[in-house]
Amino acid sequence: MLGEREAWLGIDLGTQSVRVLAVTADGTVLGSGSAPVGGRREWERHEQDPGEWWEGVCAASRAALGPARGVRIRGLAVCGTSGTVLLTDRAGRPLSPALMYDDRRAAEQGARARAAGLAVQDTWALPKARWLVETYGPGRITHQPDVVTARLIGTPVPTDSSHALKTAYDVEREAWPDVMGLPREMLPEVVRPGTLLGEVCAEAAEATGIPAGTPVIAGMTDGCAAQIASGALRPGSWNSVLGTTLVLKGASAEPVRDPTGVVYNHRAPDGSWLPGGASSVGAGVLTAAFAGADPAAMDALAAAHEPAGAVAYPLVSPGERFPFLAPDATALVLGEPAGDADLWAALLQGVAFTERLCLDYLHHLGAPLDGPLTFTGGGARSPYWNQLRVDVLGRPAHVPEQTEPALGMAALAAHGTGAGPLPEIATHMVRITTHLEPHPTRTALFTEPYTRLIDELTARGWLPTPVAAHARARLRTTQDGAAHWDASG
Repeated sequence: MLGEREAWLGIDLGTQSVRVLAVTADGTVLGSGSAPVGGRREWERHEQDPGEWWEGVCAASRAALGPARGVRIRGLAVCGTSGTVLLTDRAGRPLSPALMYDDRRAAEQGARARAAGLAVQDTWALPKARWLVETYGPGRITHQPDVVTARLIGTPVPTDSSHALKTAYDVEREAWPDVMGLPREMLPEVVRPGTLLGEVCAEAAEATGIPAGTPVIAGMTDGCAAQIASGALRPGSWNSVLGTTLVLKGASAEPVRDPTGVVYNHRAPDGSWLPGGASSVGAGVLTAAFAGADPAAMDALAAAHEPAGAVAYPLVSPGERFPFLAPDATALVLGEPAGDADLWAALLQGVAFTERLCLDYLHHLGAPLDGPLTFTGGGARSPYWNQLRVDVLGRPAHVPEQTEPALGMAALAAHGTGAGPLPEIATHMVRITTHLEPHPTRTALFTEPYTRLIDELTARGWLPTPVAAHARARLRTTQDGAAHWDASG
């Protein structure tokens, strides 16, 4: 029986901040802390100073542990941004800046990797690792959380297979392939998420406030961490993370095969599969288009524009990764919005249309979609947007009380320290507070603009014709004209 005064730490290395939560087995957050992290963006480049991650962990951990005095910390796990990579020396000290998940400078290296038969995208870690080696010379390929876990333990650590996935690690064979284009001695050892890496050393304990001897468990990417925090770990269940961009993660007994690499499969600690993909569409477009606006006030105005007078594909940055691969894709708006409220509505609806197209694409690939759908991420804080999304999708969804990736890492830490199977732990830690049902009459309103967007994406050569045909075929019209979500196809 787990003690009432036991908790696990989840550490999330986010794009703008480090976040730490101390969480009990029943999902009670005993303490939380955050610390800002800077970065440098210039054209296709996006870098961070790895030293800031450790400084952020020290500050955020002390803040989280302050209210949790007297609580036994049973273990911790760390998640980072997927595809973020750097070079370190043998002692784990950084030799380069960290190239972030959306850094696009390694297009040439990406093309060479694909020519060698690897299904990778230019923003993945493998092309950027090649770029780093060609630019800075030899070094150890290191993923974002490895920098922090190495500091916590006091020695270099293996990486986890979740973060290694976009460095082309073969999660089915559980081995590095032979066509990497990188010397084998530069590649880290890889372990499954949930594996014990070591314990917090005395020096790290002094810096962070985390008790020495606390087990450090191999983590997963932030998207997988958010999926754990949503409880979407049973086959057929999916979590839609709407933050700056849109990420869909699901659970499946078998990997979802996609030769284009648009959908990829993480491996869960128990050996099952977590397929998903990451779009470049998301809530970041609202900040860019309406800096300083009050989202709640704009949502209230947008409710009068259903559907909006324009149809948008609201890319946050050039290039699309999911539900189709189009490096040259750009944001588009079809028609003229009738003012700011109409444009805001078009952007909200455009994200929802993309979300539906992602699910249509997953169905096209044969992914299981018959389980519950969960909404997490910053976008899930908007009640209006949540309801709009289920209306566009034509299917129910629910929203957990706590949606942070750090909660997912606390759950994984509990699993890694022997508290039980991860799905069961997540069931107890995750609290579902909001249930949403679609309104068929409103779903019908969005059928025409969704179809119009599909036609435009196909005409521009971005969306493959078979995928577009499948998406259209999934629009089933009932007698009252409502679009119907047919999970069985």
